[in-house]
Amino acid sequence: MSLLRRSLGTTTDTERCMALQAASLLLGFPDEELLSRLPLLDAVARRLPGPAGAPLTRLVEHLGRTDLHVAQCAYVDTFDLRRRCCLFLTYHAYGDTRKRGMALLKFTHAYKAAGWRLVPDELPDHLAVVCEFAATGSLAAGLGLLAEHRAGLELTRLALAESGSPWLDAVDLVRAVLPEVAPRDLDRAMELARTGPPEEEVGLEPFGPPEQMGSARR
Repeated sequence: MSLLRRSLGTTTDTERCMALQAASLLLGFPDEELLSRLPLLDAVARRLPGPAGAPLTRLVEHLGRTDLHVAQCAYVDTFDLRRRCCLFLTYHAYGDTRKRGMALLKFTHAYKAAGWRLVPDELPDHLAVVCEFAATGSLAAGLGLLAEHRAGLELTRLALAESGSPWLDAVDLVRAVLPEVAPRDLDRAMELARTGPPEEEVGLEPFGPPEQMGSARR
Protein backbone atom coordinates (compact mmCIF):
# COMPACT_ATOMS: atom_id res chain seq x y z
CA MET A 1 0.00 0.00 0.00
CA SER A 2 1.38 3.41 -0.93
CA LEU A 3 2.13 6.20 1.52
CA LEU A 4 -0.71 8.17 -0.06
CA ARG A 5 -3.19 5.42 0.68
CA ARG A 6 -1.92 4.87 4.21
CA SER A 7 -2.16 8.59 4.94
CA LEU A 8 -5.85 8.89 4.10
CA GLY A 9 -6.81 5.38 5.10
CA THR A 10 -8.64 4.78 1.82
CA THR A 11 -7.84 3.51 -1.66
CA THR A 12 -10.38 5.58 -3.59
CA ASP A 13 -9.56 8.66 -5.59
CA THR A 14 -13.19 9.72 -5.17
CA GLU A 15 -12.70 10.20 -1.44
CA ARG A 16 -9.48 12.11 -2.02
CA CYS A 17 -11.28 14.44 -4.41
CA MET A 18 -14.13 14.91 -1.95
CA ALA A 19 -11.66 15.86 0.79
CA LEU A 20 -9.79 18.29 -1.45
CA GLN A 21 -12.96 19.95 -2.72
CA ALA A 22 -14.12 20.43 0.87
CA ALA A 23 -10.73 21.88 1.80
CA SER A 24 -10.92 24.26 -1.15
CA LEU A 25 -14.23 25.66 0.06
CA LEU A 26 -13.10 25.98 3.66
CA LEU A 27 -9.81 27.69 2.80
CA GLY A 28 -11.60 30.46 0.93
CA PHE A 29 -12.95 33.62 2.56
CA PRO A 30 -16.01 32.64 4.63
CA ASP A 31 -19.27 34.05 3.30
CA GLU A 32 -22.99 33.32 3.18
CA GLU A 33 -22.48 30.84 0.36
CA LEU A 34 -20.06 28.83 2.46
CA LEU A 35 -22.49 28.81 5.37
CA SER A 36 -25.20 27.47 3.09
CA ARG A 37 -22.91 24.58 2.15
CA LEU A 38 -22.07 23.53 5.71
CA PRO A 39 -24.75 20.79 5.81
CA LEU A 40 -23.31 19.32 2.60
CA LEU A 41 -19.78 19.51 3.99
CA ASP A 42 -20.96 17.79 7.15
CA ALA A 43 -22.41 15.00 5.03
CA VAL A 44 -19.11 14.71 3.16
CA ALA A 45 -17.25 14.45 6.47
CA ARG A 46 -19.38 11.46 7.43
CA ARG A 47 -18.31 9.66 4.25
CA LEU A 48 -14.59 10.21 4.72
CA PRO A 49 -12.26 8.07 6.85
CA GLY A 50 -11.12 9.44 10.20
CA PRO A 51 -7.90 11.25 9.19
CA ALA A 52 -9.90 13.44 6.80
CA GLY A 53 -13.39 13.24 8.28
CA ALA A 54 -12.49 14.35 11.81
CA PRO A 55 -10.86 17.73 10.94
CA LEU A 56 -13.58 18.45 8.41
CA THR A 57 -16.28 17.83 11.02
CA ARG A 58 -14.55 20.06 13.58
CA LEU A 59 -14.19 23.01 11.23
CA VAL A 60 -17.74 22.70 9.92
CA GLU A 61 -19.04 22.68 13.48
CA HIS A 62 -16.90 25.68 14.38
CA LEU A 63 -18.13 27.74 11.43
CA GLY A 64 -21.70 26.69 12.12
CA ARG A 65 -21.65 28.17 15.62
CA THR A 66 -19.53 31.25 14.84
CA ASP A 67 -20.96 34.58 13.78
CA LEU A 68 -20.07 35.18 10.15
CA HIS A 69 -18.50 38.59 10.75
CA VAL A 70 -16.37 37.15 13.54
CA ALA A 71 -15.25 34.32 11.25
CA GLN A 72 -14.41 36.76 8.48
CA CYS A 73 -12.32 38.95 10.77
CA ALA A 74 -10.51 35.89 12.11
CA TYR A 75 -9.80 34.71 8.56
CA VAL A 76 -8.29 38.07 7.58
CA ASP A 77 -6.26 38.25 10.78
CA THR A 78 -4.95 34.74 10.22
CA PHE A 79 -4.17 34.59 6.52
CA ASP A 80 -3.77 38.20 5.41
CA LEU A 81 -1.81 39.61 8.35
CA ARG A 82 0.51 36.73 9.26
CA ARG A 83 3.22 35.86 6.77
CA ARG A 84 3.78 32.35 8.14
CA CYS A 85 0.09 31.56 7.59
CA CYS A 86 0.18 32.68 3.96
CA LEU A 87 -1.94 30.45 1.72
CA PHE A 88 0.08 31.26 -1.42
CA LEU A 89 2.34 28.24 -1.64
CA THR A 90 5.20 29.76 -3.62
CA TYR A 91 5.51 32.74 -1.26
CA HIS A 92 7.14 30.68 1.47
CA ALA A 93 10.00 29.56 -0.76
CA TYR A 94 10.45 32.65 -2.93
CA GLY A 95 8.79 35.63 -1.26
CA ASP A 96 8.07 38.51 -3.63
CA THR A 97 11.09 37.83 -5.80
CA ARG A 98 11.56 37.22 -9.48
CA LYS A 99 12.09 33.52 -8.90
CA ARG A 100 8.51 33.29 -7.73
CA GLY A 101 7.33 34.17 -11.21
CA MET A 102 8.73 30.99 -12.69
CA ALA A 103 7.19 28.95 -9.88
CA LEU A 104 3.81 30.54 -10.52
CA LEU A 105 4.03 29.73 -14.21
CA LYS A 106 4.39 26.05 -13.36
CA PHE A 107 0.97 26.17 -11.69
CA THR A 108 -0.52 28.06 -14.62
CA HIS A 109 0.84 25.57 -17.15
CA ALA A 110 -0.52 22.63 -15.15
CA TYR A 111 -3.97 24.20 -15.12
CA LYS A 112 -3.93 24.91 -18.84
CA ALA A 113 -2.81 21.36 -19.60
CA ALA A 114 -5.87 20.09 -17.72
CA GLY A 115 -8.19 22.38 -19.69
CA TRP A 116 -8.79 24.99 -17.04
CA ARG A 117 -9.66 28.54 -18.09
CA LEU A 118 -7.58 31.24 -16.40
CA VAL A 119 -9.45 33.72 -14.22
CA PRO A 120 -7.85 37.06 -13.27
CA ASP A 121 -7.56 38.58 -9.80
CA GLU A 122 -6.25 35.50 -8.01
CA LEU A 123 -2.82 33.91 -8.15
CA PRO A 124 -2.74 30.23 -9.12
CA ASP A 125 -0.75 29.04 -6.10
CA HIS A 126 -3.43 29.85 -3.51
CA LEU A 127 -4.00 26.66 -1.53
CA ALA A 128 -7.76 26.76 -2.09
CA VAL A 129 -7.24 27.01 -5.86
CA VAL A 130 -4.73 24.15 -5.91
CA CYS A 131 -7.10 21.95 -3.91
CA GLU A 132 -9.96 22.71 -6.30
CA PHE A 133 -7.72 21.91 -9.25
CA ALA A 134 -6.69 18.58 -7.71
CA ALA A 135 -10.32 17.73 -6.97
CA THR A 136 -11.87 18.68 -10.30
CA GLY A 137 -9.05 19.15 -12.81
CA SER A 138 -6.24 16.65 -12.39
CA LEU A 139 -5.78 14.78 -9.14
CA ALA A 140 -2.28 13.61 -10.04
CA ALA A 141 -1.06 17.04 -11.15
CA GLY A 142 -2.66 18.78 -8.20
CA LEU A 143 -1.14 16.38 -5.70
CA GLY A 144 2.21 16.85 -7.42
CA LEU A 145 2.03 20.63 -6.94
CA LEU A 146 1.13 20.19 -3.28
CA ALA A 147 3.97 17.74 -2.77
CA GLU A 148 6.45 20.08 -4.42
CA HIS A 149 5.51 22.82 -1.96
CA ARG A 150 5.10 20.57 1.06
CA ALA A 151 7.56 22.57 3.19
CA GLY A 152 5.45 25.69 2.81
CA LEU A 153 2.32 23.75 3.66
CA GLU A 154 3.98 22.37 6.78
CA LEU A 155 5.09 25.86 7.80
CA THR A 156 1.51 27.08 7.46
CA ARG A 157 0.30 24.18 9.57
CA LEU A 158 2.91 24.92 12.25
CA ALA A 159 1.88 28.58 12.40
CA LEU A 160 -1.82 27.71 12.58
CA ALA A 161 -1.18 25.21 15.36
CA GLU A 162 0.86 27.72 17.35
CA SER A 163 -1.92 30.31 17.11
CA GLY A 164 -4.70 27.85 17.91
CA SER A 165 -6.48 28.66 14.65
CA PRO A 166 -9.55 26.61 13.70
CA TRP A 167 -8.26 26.65 10.10
CA LEU A 168 -5.61 24.18 11.24
CA ASP A 169 -8.28 21.58 10.52
CA ALA A 170 -8.56 22.73 6.89
CA VAL A 171 -4.83 22.26 6.37
CA ASP A 172 -4.93 18.90 8.15
CA LEU A 173 -7.69 17.90 5.75
CA VAL A 174 -5.32 18.60 2.85
CA ARG A 175 -2.47 16.79 4.56
CA ALA A 176 -4.69 13.74 5.04
CA VAL A 177 -4.60 13.03 1.31
CA LEU A 178 -0.86 13.53 0.97
CA PRO A 179 1.92 11.07 1.74
CA GLU A 180 3.50 11.21 5.17
CA VAL A 181 5.69 14.28 5.34
CA ALA A 182 9.36 13.63 4.59
CA PRO A 183 11.99 14.71 7.15
CA ARG A 184 13.57 17.04 4.58
CA ASP A 185 10.28 18.92 4.21
CA LEU A 186 9.93 19.28 7.97
CA ASP A 187 13.52 20.54 8.17
CA ARG A 188 12.85 23.02 5.39
CA ALA A 189 9.66 24.20 7.13
CA MET A 190 11.61 24.86 10.34
CA GLU A 191 14.25 26.73 8.35
CA LEU A 192 11.57 28.89 6.73
CA ALA A 193 10.10 29.55 10.17
CA ARG A 194 13.46 30.88 11.32
CA THR A 195 14.45 32.88 8.25
CA GLY A 196 11.20 33.78 6.50
CA PRO A 197 10.91 34.11 2.71
CA PRO A 198 13.42 36.03 0.57
CA GLU A 199 12.93 39.77 0.91
CA GLU A 200 13.61 41.06 -2.59
CA GLU A 201 10.46 43.02 -3.37
CA VAL A 202 9.81 43.38 -7.07
CA GLY A 203 6.04 43.51 -7.31
CA LEU A 204 4.04 41.20 -9.52
CA GLU A 205 4.85 42.78 -12.90
CA PRO A 206 7.97 40.63 -13.58
CA PHE A 207 5.97 37.47 -12.93
CA GLY A 208 4.13 37.69 -16.22
CA PRO A 209 1.02 39.27 -17.73
CA PRO A 210 -2.29 38.97 -15.83
CA GLU A 211 -3.69 36.44 -18.26
CA GLN A 212 -0.79 34.12 -17.41
CA MET A 213 -0.70 34.65 -13.67
CA GLY A 214 -4.40 34.52 -12.85
CA SER A 215 -5.95 31.51 -11.16
CA ALA A 216 -7.54 28.70 -13.07
CA ARG A 217 -11.15 27.69 -12.68
CA ARG A 218 -13.54 25.78 -14.86
